[in-house]
Amino acid sequence: MSGFSGDWLTAREPADLRARNPEVRAAFCAHLREIARGTDAPLTVLDLGAGTGATMRALSPHLGMPHLGVSVRWRLAEHDPALIALAGELARRDGHEAEVVAADLSQGISRDLLAGVDAVTTSAFLDLVSADWLDGLAATLTRAGLPFLAMLTYDGRQSLDPEHPFDAVVRAAMTAHQGGDKGFGAALGPAAHAHAAASFRQEDYRVVEGASDWRALPEETAFQTMLVEGWAQAARETGAREGELDDWLALRRSQIADARLVTRVGHRDLAALPG
Repeated sequence: MSGFSGDWLTAREPADLRARNPEVRAAFCAHLREIARGTDAPLTVLDLGAGTGATMRALSPHLGMPHLGVSVRWRLAEHDPALIALAGELARRDGHEAEVVAADLSQGISRDLLAGVDAVTTSAFLDLVSADWLDGLAATLTRAGLPFLAMLTYDGRQSLDPEHPFDAVVRAAMTAHQGGDKGFGAALGPAAHAHAAASFRQEDYRVVEGASDWRALPEETAFQTMLVEGWAQAARETGAREGELDDWLALRRSQIADARLVTRVGHRDLAALPG
C-alpha cells in the first residue's frame, strides 16, 4: 500500500481544510444527527487511510451534538506505523476520543474494522484504489447500511499561475502516474470520484457531491514546494524529458521562494447516504 510522509500530510492540511465542501459536509452531518436521535450511545466514525487524523480534526467541530446528549468517537484506520503513532499523539493533544487501528485496507474493509461503526469517512484516498476495490466498498457499506463521506478525491485538474508551456507535460505525466498500482490494483486516479458516485447510486444511495479544490497560497512555500517536487518526480518516472523538467522545476522553486506562485488542484467531495 502506498504511503505518505507526516511532513507532507501536515503541510497540506491547511489547504485541505479550506477546500472541503461545506454543502457535502452538511448533508453528511445532518444524516448523522438523524442517526443520533435514535440512540443514546456514542456514534462511532471509521476513517479509512486516516494518516495523521486530519479528517477527524476537520469534521469534529461539525459533528458535536451536545444538545442531543450524543458524543462522537473515532476509529482511525491506517497502515503506516509512523503515522499511527503521530495520529494517536495528535488525538490525545486535542482531546479527541479516538482509537487508532493498524489496518491493511488493500483487501477491503474487514468485519472487525466495521464492528460497531455508525458511519465511514475518508480523505484523499479514493483516487488511490481500483474500480473493483471501490465497488467492493460500496457493496460492503450497503450491506451494513452505513453512510459514507469521501473528501478531497483528485479529479485530474491542476494549474499553476503563472503558467508555463511545460505544465501540460507535467500534468499528463501526473495523470499517467495516477493510474499505477498503489497497493489496491490499478488506481482509478481522476476517475475515482465519478466511479464512486455511480457505484453508490447503483446501490440506491442518495449522493451529494461538490467541488473541493485546493488553492495553495503564495506564502505556503513548504506545501507548494513538496507539491511541485512530487509532480516532477512523477514526470521523471513516466519518462518526461530530463533537461526541460529540471528547468521547469528550478523555475517553479524560484517562484515559490519569491511567493509568486499560486497552485490549484481539482478535487471532489461526496456524501453517500442510505435511504
